[in-house]
Amino acid sequence: MSQNKGKRVVLGMSGGVDSSVAAYILKEQGYDVLGLFMKNWDETDENGDCPASKDFEDVQRVCAQLDIPYYSIEFIEEYRDHVFNEFLKQYEAGHTPNPDVLCNREIKFDLFLKKAIEFGCDYLATGHYAQVRARTSVAPNGATHDLVRAIDHNKDQTYFLTAVKGEVFNRVLFPIGHLPKPEVREIAKRLNLATHAKKDSTGICFIGERKFKAFLNQYVHTKPGNIIDIDGNKEGTHDGIAFFTLGQRKGLGLGGEGEPWFVVAKNIEKNEVVVARGVEHPALYSPYLDAVDLNWFAGVPPVLNGSFECTAKSRYRQEDQACTVTLTHLADETPGTKIRVDFKEPQRALTPGQYVVMYQGEVCLGGGVINHVGPSLWAQGR
Repeated sequence: MSQNKGKRVVLGMSGGVDSSVAAYILKEQGYDVLGLFMKNWDETDENGDCPASKDFEDVQRVCAQLDIPYYSIEFIEEYRDHVFNEFLKQYEAGHTPNPDVLCNREIKFDLFLKKAIEFGCDYLATGHYAQVRARTSVAPNGATHDLVRAIDHNKDQTYFLTAVKGEVFNRVLFPIGHLPKPEVREIAKRLNLATHAKKDSTGICFIGERKFKAFLNQYVHTKPGNIIDIDGNKEGTHDGIAFFTLGQRKGLGLGGEGEPWFVVAKNIEKNEVVVARGVEHPALYSPYLDAVDLNWFAGVPPVLNGSFECTAKSRYRQEDQACTVTLTHLADETPGTKIRVDFKEPQRALTPGQYVVMYQGEVCLGGGVINHVGPSLWAQGR
């Protein structure tokens, strides 16, 4: 404990159980802890309630219990400019973006970190399920630590940190990354923290409990179109291609005899949603993807030319998939600015706009935005 005495940590507190327990652990480790609540969204839900206000009240209660100071800070305008507007732009383009990744890159581990430095902190801490581990040598970008998966793989959140610059982790702490979620809950219960029984937040933060389609309708301009099967036959109509994502089953409004329908493609130019029957239909599976906007935590990819073997996830809850990553780029670009990821086994519902995140063992290498998906198994077999 003594080695941490006098070291100040600014902890991002969300009003949930994870950041509450993180505050307790940091204080037990001897750090000088300051709780900082970040308000990114300023709207009431359909019941006239403001979730952010309720969350801040929970932060106040926990900080009072642990006897640590706290502040609230607003990034509403910055969040709208750098996260929400990009979210809308991608949906209007027919993609399926991930605002949590953008928020971590633009707000939590950039603007929020800068604010923490203004408070004189030595470290920024959050309640993410992730870990940092000292590297054996300094990376080309100055990173001294690797981003490593949490002990609890079911809760691991390294996927959502994939766009954060690697050198940022030099001064980041993840106090609960070494704990399984049930133990975090048990600690909160044992301490009788105000948040010990609070449910985990789910979904996109600015939507909350509202219906996604109703929310998106307020901001995205859509037009009706046709739902067709893979042979080009009209099966129904839709009221906006932005409301659909690859692999989707619910909300299609299609019936009839046979297996359920699934979205297998979106034709943006024709404003058509393409469907096929069956959860394992070959039109849902593709052997490779291309990705851009790469962020390597070491500043460079594991190899400077050619290919390397690793595992990857193309969505958060997915198990690791064995793959070969090939560096590609245009003549005037640096190697590693684009990649092709060839999977050992074809992957279901690879989705443009989502992130592919790469790992070597427990270490997260980085990731990028999926911008192209290879021909489906059905298309290849025609």
